[in-house]
Amino acid sequence: MNANGRTRAPLLVAAALALLAAGPLGLDGGPAAEAKESVQGKAKTSKTKARKTRTKSVLCRLQKPQKFLKRRTFVRKGVLNPKKHAKAVRYLAEHYGHVETEETRRHNPESAYSHATTVRFMGLPISIHEKIAPALHCVEKRIRKTCRRKASRYTPRAVGGFRTANSYRGAEISNHLFGIAIDIDPDRNPCCGCVDPWPTSPLCQEKKRSAYERTALSRCWIRAFERYGFDWLGHDELEDTMHFEFLGNPDRIRAN
Repeated sequence: MNANGRTRAPLLVAAALALLAAGPLGLDGGPAAEAKESVQGKAKTSKTKARKTRTKSVLCRLQKPQKFLKRRTFVRKGVLNPKKHAKAVRYLAEHYGHVETEETRRHNPESAYSHATTVRFMGLPISIHEKIAPALHCVEKRIRKTCRRKASRYTPRAVGGFRTANSYRGAEISNHLFGIAIDIDPDRNPCCGCVDPWPTSPLCQEKKRSAYERTALSRCWIRAFERYGFDWLGHDELEDTMHFEFLGNPDRIRAN
């Protein structure tokens, strides 16, 4: 989800599902992974034109999220480090496109949303940046292969990706605007440091030792995302357990 602040609002489930329903409104190197996935979908520009993406077998590299792109690198105890944040935003704009701000337009004349593509993740449609589609497909392949035990299985009911409205307050920019962030079932995977209704929900009020105990997602799912360059914001001070964002090198996703 990645939003901050602590204003009160009711109805956790209704708000969570409404957030996802809004949809668009709303390191380098490493060994090659063994997972292959057929990638296909439709990419939509901001003018609602569509083009087909070629179907091909994809072999993904194993890579870690780049540290300087992680939110906890430039936000500490709710305080934004402008210099570190600007470095991260510049990298994202250069690699994915601008997000309708003067700062990001200086780094890339093309909009990130013009590179939106709709793919299916675990049977559900989701709009993301076309560059990260292969990585998401490799995540799904990994989940289907390794998360079969009862304790590891999870069936998502709602997923959210691209947005064109910033969900952060202040100068911070949500990675949903770049199309590299994914939310999974906000009603089951809370963001306890975000705006209400999550902080006041029972899921956040209970004392837990870690974010892993607050989320319905299994560690197997979380590891599958992290294997291919995604960062889980459950590790962040927000404890945004629904939220994954691709922070690897988009030019190093494909190993073939």
